[in-house]
Amino acid sequence: MTKYLTPDGLDQLKKELEQLKTTERKSLAKRLEEAISFGDLSENAAYSEAKDAQGFLERRIAEIEDIIQSAVVVSKNKKDSVQVASTVETDSKFGKQKFQIVGQEESNPMEGKISYRSPIGKALMGHRKGDIFLVETPQGKVEYKITKIE
Repeated sequence: MTKYLTPDGLDQLKKELEQLKTTERKSLAKRLEEAISFGDLSENAAYSEAKDAQGFLERRIAEIEDIIQSAVVVSKNKKDSVQVASTVETDSKFGKQKFQIVGQEESNPMEGKISYRSPIGKALMGHRKGDIFLVETPQGKVEYKITKIE
């Protein structure tokens, strides 16, 4: 599956990867060393927790490396229709809302970043300024109008 990232999203993932590989790995190595010093690993909760954290850390590092390697970086280039990396202003019964359309890896609805695969993201894709469309939401069908595309 294609993974889309904005340039900012790619930079954030690279920074996270660097932090995990340096700071977090060193911190975890110290935790493991300390836990091992307690002796008997079979009943050592600190060691067990540190090993679990190490597994999570290494999985996250591998996941980020995979995303970075296979990502398609998109930047804003068309303003006439909604695409990945577009910032869209809408009007609906919820009032005026602003969304940036992003890939799943950098989706964060609290920051207004919605995945192109989300219900609203799917509905927005390809539409133009002035278009009106319906989106099925938990509150029922909601009519949106695109007021601006950046």
